[in-house]
Amino acid sequence: MWSAITAKYGRQWTSTVVKRYRSLTAYDISRMRDLLGDTNVKTDDLDSFNTDWLHTHKGRSQLVLEPNTTRQVSQVMAYLNDQSLPCVIQSGNTSLVAGSVPFDDEIIISMAKMRQIISFDETSGILVTESGVVLQTLEDYVNERGYIMPYDLGAKGSCLIGGNLATNAGGLRFIRYGSLHGSVLGVEVVLPDGRLLDLMSCMRKDNTGYDLKQLFIGSEGTLGVITKVSIQCPLKLRHQTVALVAVNSFDDLLKIYHKIRCDLTEYLTTFEMMDDIAMDAVVTNLKQTHPLNGNSSPFYVMFKLAANDCEHMEKRLAQVIEQLMDKQLISDGTYVSDDNLQRFQKLKSYRERIAEGLLVDGYSYKYDISLPLNVFYEIVNVMKDRLKTTKCLRVCGYGHIGDSNLHLNMTSKVFDTDIKSQIEPFLYEYIAKHKGSISAEHGLGLMKNRYLSYSKPAEAISMMKDIKRLIDPKNILNPNKMLPPIN
Repeated sequence: MWSAITAKYGRQWTSTVVKRYRSLTAYDISRMRDLLGDTNVKTDDLDSFNTDWLHTHKGRSQLVLEPNTTRQVSQVMAYLNDQSLPCVIQSGNTSLVAGSVPFDDEIIISMAKMRQIISFDETSGILVTESGVVLQTLEDYVNERGYIMPYDLGAKGSCLIGGNLATNAGGLRFIRYGSLHGSVLGVEVVLPDGRLLDLMSCMRKDNTGYDLKQLFIGSEGTLGVITKVSIQCPLKLRHQTVALVAVNSFDDLLKIYHKIRCDLTEYLTTFEMMDDIAMDAVVTNLKQTHPLNGNSSPFYVMFKLAANDCEHMEKRLAQVIEQLMDKQLISDGTYVSDDNLQRFQKLKSYRERIAEGLLVDGYSYKYDISLPLNVFYEIVNVMKDRLKTTKCLRVCGYGHIGDSNLHLNMTSKVFDTDIKSQIEPFLYEYIAKHKGSISAEHGLGLMKNRYLSYSKPAEAISMMKDIKRLIDPKNILNPNKMLPPIN
């Protein structure tokens, strides 16, 4: 086991894990059928489970398990730990860093059948659910009861809530509601040896000892299997308005951000930026009409407001827009309320579909980074210059200004080692120089774990490894992911 394997696009990954694992046998598969039933054990047609969302890595798992209950997860983990059989926990498999597919031939535990919504308190807005429910399903469920989920992702139609917690998903509402570390009230976790850690709570205040649930939020499936979660959902405000404005420079964009925060902060839920190259990926590649009648601009800002008093909010918005235009900070723009739901969703889609548009180019080199706002967009221009002699088709930036989170993307027709070598490790060195983060919200997975030292000191990495050894001494949960090699 742990032989070197070659990814689809030519990258070779060689295991450096020194733990010895036992090979899967027919008896192991038989035991899994005894525990889960025949229909929840898969041994054929596993390509979709083995392949990551970006098609950059393909594992060789021979077995996919689909437990229905926490008890089944516990029994499975106890057996795998006893037999030294490594596994990877898989939710919607939408990871952009190859974090939810096998490194080699680990057993896959899919959480997709644990999809029961357990309860919802319509007074407090506290949702209790199993970890295999799709985020969009939860959003629809709480919307019908006057609430929203505290975060919104482009992959909400396929990602699962357990995977969201495991990766500490950020998304479009972060500027208003913060991270899942603040919204999650409790979790139920199955530990690597099968023990159940019941940290479920519906209390917002609890000062009793270490807040252990925070260990598992963002742990990328390396410390335990999240089976249940309780989340504080915000009230859904009755009216929403989304605006898209064209901007001539990034400096003007920052001035707009400051103005919106100062004058509309009580309404602001989203503040996003995209450059003209990102916008073109949607308009040209996805064959969409330009949202501003074809009037191209170097930058675009999309922000969303929400309130119960629509008339007052839109009056304030109109005043701010007029002031920004008087100062020539905005060259063009449009906005629409959710009273016209079709137009509202259409306008939002120009930001939400950028990743989809980029994939039409062929291969997308995706980097999810944090940088101070004073150098936020500078790296896009640096990479354009660095890649101008390569076969790179497109270099663009978009992301969450309010969170200092830039999605830096480069594309080519096929994976190109020359382009990759020009990006890494130069990009990580640039980020470290400016005290940023190499991963703002996508996690580290398999693709970034070796570069953790660019964002964390040696002492912190050593402590993370100590925690991993303490909780998972056999290193059977998602080995080779998130952390640098553990000896």
